[in-house]
Amino acid sequence: MQDYRNEPDEALVERAKGGDARAVEVLMDRYKNLVLRCARKSAFHLLAETDDLVQEGMIGLYAAIGSFDPNAGCKFKTFVYTCVTRKIYSYLRFVNRREPSGERTEIDPESLAEGVNPEEVLLLDESEGEFRRRLSRELSDFEFRVVTMYLEGLSYASISEETGRGIKSIDNALSRAKKKLQKAFSADV
Repeated sequence: MQDYRNEPDEALVERAKGGDARAVEVLMDRYKNLVLRCARKSAFHLLAETDDLVQEGMIGLYAAIGSFDPNAGCKFKTFVYTCVTRKIYSYLRFVNRREPSGERTEIDPESLAEGVNPEEVLLLDESEGEFRRRLSRELSDFEFRVVTMYLEGLSYASISEETGRGIKSIDNALSRAKKKLQKAFSADV
């Protein structure tokens, strides 16, 4: 069995497109943390369930592997990020779409388009900046620091080590932050 850990992304993509399941597995493993970070950011920002968004993000990652064009002028990592965030936001947009009656309409995520829209990526970047400013206004310094590290993909143990606080303290800070943000964002609606 060939070791693909040191292979560049583009070479693995070519192998994957040629039907090499191990190459797909290595790419999926290599980018799972990026998917988790994107899902956590979206879940916290929109107060959604992380597990559902991770699943959507992994679908976006798989689609990126199959549709990446090395001649398109962008790096694979950038393409993955774009596909994953678009898939997550498309899913959220359709799941949270409301009927005229005010009821939410659930949309089958398999029916969503997989294309990459650069305008949406720019809007996501702008909304992330605004979200971080809002976080800093609504949360204590410690809560903001913990939330930021959590959104960057750090585990509770890593955050605990970085801050010098116990895991229970980290969990409590995230819970308080979520409650504060739910209250703040529900006031906007």
